[in-house]
Amino acid sequence: MQSPEQIVLLLNVIVIFLAYFVIYPRMAGNDFNKIAMNDVITSCVVLMTSGSLYFNSVIEFNLLIMQVNWFWFTFITFALIEIPVLFWYIKKYKVNLPF
Repeated sequence: MQSPEQIVLLLNVIVIFLAYFVIYPRMAGNDFNKIAMNDVITSCVVLMTSGSLYFNSVIEFNLLIMQVNWFWFTFITFALIEIPVLFWYIKKYKVNLPF
């Protein structure tokens, strides 16, 4: 049996992998605005999936420095996993940044 933290982390990794290695290269290419919009959608998918599993539960998630609820654990870990992958994607696909 996996812990709730492992389930959420696995969900995050799977969604980020599918987004950056399958969906974004086909749909967004090197357009930063499309990447950002699709990223909002993927974040919502992860939060809704995690929420469907842990909403109204009293489970506390261990974030190493503090205990948090499912929302903050999912949001923070998703961001921490995604940021290096995003930088890699920007470099590999020579994304046109708006700034």
